[in-house]
Amino acid sequence: MELGIVLMGALVGLLVGLTGVGGAALLTPLLVFLGIQPTVAVATDLFYNAVTKLFGSIQHVRQKTVNMTLVKHMAWGSIPSAIVAVLLLKFVPSLHAYQDTIIKHALGFVLVIVALLSIIKVWFIPSEPTALQDKPLHEKRALSIMIGVLLGFVVGLTSIGSGSLFALAMMFFYRLKAAELVGTDIVHAFLLVSAAGLLHAGFGNIHYMLAINLLIGSVPGVLLGSSLSAKVPAKPLRTVMAIIILISGIKLM
Repeated sequence: MELGIVLMGALVGLLVGLTGVGGAALLTPLLVFLGIQPTVAVATDLFYNAVTKLFGSIQHVRQKTVNMTLVKHMAWGSIPSAIVAVLLLKFVPSLHAYQDTIIKHALGFVLVIVALLSIIKVWFIPSEPTALQDKPLHEKRALSIMIGVLLGFVVGLTSIGSGSLFALAMMFFYRLKAAELVGTDIVHAFLLVSAAGLLHAGFGNIHYMLAINLLIGSVPGVLLGSSLSAKVPAKPLRTVMAIIILISGIKLM
């Protein structure tokens, strides 16, 4: 057990529990800044996310707060797209030679997008449903698959967005109750990061001891953060977190 890594996992878990900001948007850049190879950082984060989201998925399925139709439609696009992203970096020579540089700059770009969208989500998303949100799911199947294709590629490349970007897409384009949005997002994210993580595992990119140390810290961190979240003003804290993510993204670009 490495105490510093455990404490870092605890800090990330605490912030995730307090703010709901995606763990990958915090953890992956931290690992890169600590000198972890970007490919290994992404792969390890995917494995870490798969484990944490497994428990959340089980709970939400039990609570029946998952829209399985939307999960299925998005997964049709996201899982193949994430796999394509991983395979391109592995087997296309011109990309493989520079995969760490590509991943590092892609991380920076995605972090900036996530930060800006997080601020929009907190301060500017209207509460009234739009006409598009009110359309039934079967009429938005193509839209759901396309969202999956675009964002799944990003997740496969950077490990970031399986929760945050898809949650924002669900808020913009679908009418879901709060608990259903969270449950649908978590179950879909579990399927997506598991598929990409398994591929990375096959290529030997995952640092398992690093992931285990992070999990040892993050599980109690998330529990503590969740219990404190009701006592901390959400909007200012999420805004500060978004600004931190924005700065991290700019430094990586």
